[in-house]
Amino acid sequence: MSILLQYSAALVWGKQYIAMPEIVKPTPLAVGGAQFTDLQAFVFLLACALMAGLLWFIKSSRMGRAMRATEQNPEVAGLMGVNIDRIIAFTFLLGSAIGAVAGVMVVLYYGLGHYFMGFMLGLKAFTAAVLGGIGNVAGAVLGGLLLGVIESLVSGYIGDWTGGVLGSNYRDIFAFLVLVMVLVLRPSGLLGRASGERA
Repeated sequence: MSILLQYSAALVWGKQYIAMPEIVKPTPLAVGGAQFTDLQAFVFLLACALMAGLLWFIKSSRMGRAMRATEQNPEVAGLMGVNIDRIIAFTFLLGSAIGAVAGVMVVLYYGLGHYFMGFMLGLKAFTAAVLGGIGNVAGAVLGGLLLGVIESLVSGYIGDWTGGVLGSNYRDIFAFLVLVMVLVLRPSGLLGRASGERA
């Protein structure tokens, strides 16, 4: 379905990069020696608000409790009156809506749109979820932050050590090295709990 949607977008908008109109001109800011723009700060705060809202929704709302019950044991949740099919459909709808907002934030940040721009971001999102612990929203947030820091630091230092041969162009390699290491050393992730099979 992902491939179908991507190439459908390519047929509609073309395969070339599309420059987005500059709705708001970014203003440079400096805090504690760190340089960033107000647009970058807005994207960061919006991402934090989305994650906080999602955490509250899953932990406190009736639909969130139904989602957690369905994830833990669909059969028992169904016996308790939870409409499993409705919950699964709503979960996919919620995830797609958050993904759409994330896509808008990426376009705002880079000022460019492309039919294939979500592919690598989706793989990195999966890596962040595995790093933090699949099924744990707070773990996914932690995994995303750690993955970004690891990519930036490792690509910078290795770029210096290799004289620019292995620089930021190879930063994606380090993301997937992290994925392999986590799957080998701690498959449940940083905040995940290992589950055992009962006989």
